[in-house]
Parts: sequence; C-alpha cells; structure tokens
Amino acid sequence: MSELDEAWALALAEADARARAAGRSDISEYLALRNSNDLIRTTARKWLLGMFATAAGEANRAGASINISTEEAHRFKVGNASMVGGRLSLGSGVRMLLVEAGWPRAPRDGFIRGGGLACGNIKHRGIKSANEELRLVLNSSGAPSWLVEGKHGTAAETHALHEADVRNHIAILLAGSRNQSTRS
Repeated sequence: MSELDEAWALALAEADARARAAGRSDISEYLALRNSNDLIRTTARKWLLGMFATAAGEANRAGASINISTEEAHRFKVGNASMVGGRLSLGSGVRMLLVEAGWPRAPRDGFIRGGGLACGNIKHRGIKSANEELRLVLNSSGAPSWLVEGKHGTAAETHALHEADVRNHIAILLAGSRNQSTRS
C-alpha cells in the first residue's frame, strides 16, 4: 500500500468515526460502500497489471527479452477525468506496451463517464490501432470484470478482458520488436 493509499484509508476511517459519533448513519453507510468499492478497484488493478506481468514473464522464459517496470500513484487521463492508479511498462526493443489502471480519487479529478468503478488503458507505442480502453464494472453475479470498450464506443464491440487478450497484446509487442530488429 502506498503512502497516498494509507493516508486516504486513515482519512476515511476518521470521517467514519466522526459520522458515527454525530449519528449520521447515511454518511457512515456511504463510507462503507466507498471502502468496499476501493477494495474491489485495488484488487482488480493488481489483477490486471499482474496478468500482463505474468504473461511477459512467461514470454521471457520462452526466450523473449521484455523489460518490465511498474509505477505506483500514476496519473493518466480518460476523457476529461484524471485517474490515479498504477502503470506497468513492458519494453521490447523500440516497442513499448503500457498498461494503466486507476480511478478518480478526489472530486476535482472528475468522474467515470458511462459508469464503472475504474478505467484503464492498454497502449502500444507506435501501434495506435492496437490500443484499447478498459472499464471496470461489476458483472451480473456481482464479480468485478474489466471490459474492453468497443473501438467506436458501441456496446456490441464491448467484451470482457480475458487471458487470451493479454497474451495477444504480448504477441503484438513481440511481433513489433521482431519486425524492427529484422529491419536493423
């Protein structure tokens, strides 16, 4: 847990204690929901970045040479909103695959358009057509699911992110770096 996350958790706990002492069960219930959602967001962010790191590690064990780095408290934009979360950078040759996931933390950060608990991006530097936007939602059974947003914003093109999608992004990264090294 980062210092920011620890400070945020402490501030929420203090606000909850003040709300309970003042008999404001509505505020206390809201803060409990907020804590629950933050736990879902944090777990889903770790899962997403972990899936890509695991796939990159497997590719490295098979002979690829992907450099892996992470950044906590990373800020990025989705529309007009600022998201705060984490970023995983996967580099191979001149190619770079960036995976970011986060959510607005303060009112000034804005909100997630279209609903959802968090947003993310999968960005291939130099291959814009392979980029995808993600949105974290709770599916019909109440479990968190990362949705890949349709290329043109249509619901018909939206689908849940699966391990096969992650492997496909790693393959795009490696294919791009192989094509670059054969040209050198």
